Amino acid sequence: MENTMKSLFNFDEVSALIRSGKVLVLAGDEALLKKLPHGQWIGGTIPYFMSERGGLLTHDEIQVTQFPDIISDINIRFYSENDLEKIPQNYSSNGVNFCLIPAQTGVHRKYAEECSTWTGIFDRPLLGWITGVDLKDLGKITPKVINGKTGEVQDNQALVMHMQLPENKYGKINIINLFKQGSGDTITFPDAGFLVQDCFINGVKRNFSEYLKEKAINTQLPLVADYMGTMVNVSFQAVDEAKKTVALYAPVFPMIEYKVASPIGNYEKEFEAELVKHKISPVFSCNCILNYLYAGLEGKKTGNIVGPITFGEIAYMLLNQTMVYLTFENK
Repeated sequence: MENTMKSLFNFDEVSALIRSGKVLVLAGDEALLKKLPHGQWIGGTIPYFMSERGGLLTHDEIQVTQFPDIISDINIRFYSENDLEKIPQNYSSNGVNFCLIPAQTGVHRKYAEECSTWTGIFDRPLLGWITGVDLKDLGKITPKVINGKTGEVQDNQALVMHMQLPENKYGKINIINLFKQGSGDTITFPDAGFLVQDCFINGVKRNFSEYLKEKAINTQLPLVADYMGTMVNVSFQAVDEAKKTVALYAPVFPMIEYKVASPIGNYEKEFEAELVKHKISPVFSCNCILNYLYAGLEGKKTGNIVGPITFGEIAYMLLNQTMVYLTFENK
């Protein structure tokens, strides 16, 4: 699982890659991204990375996802809260679509709550991540997205790079989620949303924050829903006992059964075992800031996988505490 390729570059190295015409997705500090030359790239703010040197925090380097030269017909577009559902209308005929969304914005919430209802959303691969900031700057600095073609910076719009592939290739999105449903209560919710008050525990109505306290639930473990065999996480952000509310990093949905996840023994070792099993060599991957924090991944490696450590992962839908990755396959 070694032979990890270089992913972190200094400003001059990234500038040279851009000038050479490469198609790039960049992750790094806002100040660095804003100074880069224009070209075929999009960027999102984040200072946390899984790198060839292990998990780390840096404001001085930029993490580069470099797409192969088979990519053509780049179309970079911003989408406001009001026209997010138009994203599929700009899919290429045989394309891959890379989406960056600033965290804790109306666009973030609307995408998470409504994307599965948009016509055509699942017709072509759509993946990406939620941009963020250094955790010490939360509430002081807003996460950003940058259109590398124009240099335009936004903190309240989604940014999508629509890419075309040759006819003999296709893009494939996969996830690695180590969390599974635990053996505890079945939890459902009456409404969709990021902020929860009421829930049903095995069909009985309860206040969710009171239930979590009563059961001494470890909120570092996400809620997990089983979507026809695919485990999808919803992570806890904060429990407000005074207001009796629970804030989440992704929305819950009615009619879906959730359970609190089973604990993971050693994230680093179990992740490596999954990589060996799947034999993956991705074009792109990202993983969640909560996995980085809770599993203590600073200084540790997750096999040969590199990529931004994000405030949320996109594999069509918004995910939490999950690795998302893209491969290009032969038809």
